[in-house]
Amino acid sequence: MIELRHLKKIYDNAEPLKDVSVTINDGDVIAVIGPSGTGKSTLLRCINLLEKPTGGQVFLNGEEITAAGYDIRKARSRMGMVFQSFNLFGHLTVIENLMTPQMDLLGRTKQESYDKAMELLRRVGMADKALNYPDELSGGQQQRVAIARTLALDPEIILLDEPTSALDPTMVGEVQTVIRDLSRSGRTMMIVTHEMSFARAISNRVFYMDEGGIYEDGTPEEIFEYPKREKTRRFIKRLRVLEFSVESRDFDFVGAGSEIGRYCMENDVSTASRERVRLAVEELVQQILLPALSEICINVLIEHSAQDGHTAVTVTYSGAQFDPEESGNEISLAVLRGAVGELSYSFDPSAALPNRVEIRIK
Repeated sequence: MIELRHLKKIYDNAEPLKDVSVTINDGDVIAVIGPSGTGKSTLLRCINLLEKPTGGQVFLNGEEITAAGYDIRKARSRMGMVFQSFNLFGHLTVIENLMTPQMDLLGRTKQESYDKAMELLRRVGMADKALNYPDELSGGQQQRVAIARTLALDPEIILLDEPTSALDPTMVGEVQTVIRDLSRSGRTMMIVTHEMSFARAISNRVFYMDEGGIYEDGTPEEIFEYPKREKTRRFIKRLRVLEFSVESRDFDFVGAGSEIGRYCMENDVSTASRERVRLAVEELVQQILLPALSEICINVLIEHSAQDGHTAVTVTYSGAQFDPEESGNEISLAVLRGAVGELSYSFDPSAALPNRVEIRIK
């Protein structure tokens, strides 16, 4: 079991880990996902102490490995790491790359190391390349050898830092197959990946990282189907967002219209949908809400999903309960209904902006 308590990592110009506290159970296979720069790789490197945490504690089976004077080699002997780059020794053959660390670190005999190495090379489909040098292999083959080398040291925990990101797309599948097989071995694993379908398929738990820590933690179904938090939802659905606030009747709607047009073009929103987004904002905000609200505080959120091509507009606003459908502005309502596929209104008195209109563009 790994336990992190208030783990923190600060660099001169960034703070990727602000306060991470989590327990990783024996046998967990955890996919670590999130946007670039959110501390995913840093988290793995702090766990195996390749990076020294700025603050906080790391416990391995109840033993604090970040304590002063702790023998880091002892912790690393229990954790294997697979990197983006393969880090194989170019002057050694494949079999020597697997035998040497066993003899140096575990004290195994040459024969024991050879037998173990060949067993693992067969497991990853590389036994016929045992006498080749790394530069004679493809990227996918080198990564499979790197995984076998990690397994040769019998680690309790395996950390994989974007193991397929440096590979040609044609080679990704072969490495993923090896990792899928490994995920069924009962070992504790953490895998940083940008491959969402792969993350979902191999893990029993997913960390979505953002805002300097583990923003959301759940099962693959919870994270990929029913994310609870907004940034997770946007990331999973591949949502591109444009947001602005209207706080005055003198708001620059001409500039906002230009911004909407630019946003739609950048995200390949069709011309027809682009016009419907513009009409929805114009009719709802300018023609219905502004004349009716005594206090102007309106938030407009436009979301386009690169995953399914759908575009939605969400408008929230202050004041007493006010359903646009009951505004009496039949002309604007007719234009609005013609522009949208679905329109729903709700009121939550506990929210900062209690009125909410959700629009799905045709």
